[in-house]
Amino acid sequence: MTNHKILVIGIGAGNPEHLTVEAINAMKSADAVMAMDKGDAKADLLGLRTYLLEKYAPGTPLITVEDPERDRNPVDYKAEVERWHQARAERLAAAMPDGTIAFLVWGDPNLYDSTLRILERMGEKDIHVIPGITSIQALTAAFGLVLNKIGGPITITTGRQLEAASSPPDNTVVMLDGHSAWQANVGENTYIWWGAYLGTENEVLRHGYVTDIGDELAELKANLRMEHGWIMDIYLLRERA
Repeated sequence: MTNHKILVIGIGAGNPEHLTVEAINAMKSADAVMAMDKGDAKADLLGLRTYLLEKYAPGTPLITVEDPERDRNPVDYKAEVERWHQARAERLAAAMPDGTIAFLVWGDPNLYDSTLRILERMGEKDIHVIPGITSIQALTAAFGLVLNKIGGPITITTGRQLEAASSPPDNTVVMLDGHSAWQANVGENTYIWWGAYLGTENEVLRHGYVTDIGDELAELKANLRMEHGWIMDIYLLRERA
């Protein structure tokens, strides 16, 4: 049996001031924080967690576990993600001490994050989720946008799903785009609001009709990934007459 109380804490899109009072209090109550170490290329992701602990919960130890390798272009995407999640669960379970253990999750733990699924695989039952500001909120705030049209729906999807869509998207937020999926299935009136490294000192914002800036944006994203070793970007696509 496990002897843990688990805190899954949303820490926002990258700005240290995105943390809520509830998140800060939860961090202070933890006996330890656990995180995956994704190597030198993504050291910034671990660095932010270290900074947040030093700022808001000094003295709380950070336990890191080497992230297992993952095939980014598998034949069976779902099967590969399931295998990866299982490998993560096994490594975390082996390293987790007793007590109140926190996980600091980018954005919000309930949106395109695997932490809760991995904890379920580990058999953890006493789990408490503290919501965080999502990159969607950070994007719309940066551009001063209302996310929905009047009385209209909002679609949130992935780059992989966008590339497989059969028609141009309208009012669609795209996350987890490993490529430049905005170049697929767009019409002449498709407008994009794009942001990378939102809430950080490296934040980059662009907007315009995809037909005008799509190629330039793809080149920019590739250059930013090369410069920083990683990239987190998100964008909103909307049809504009």
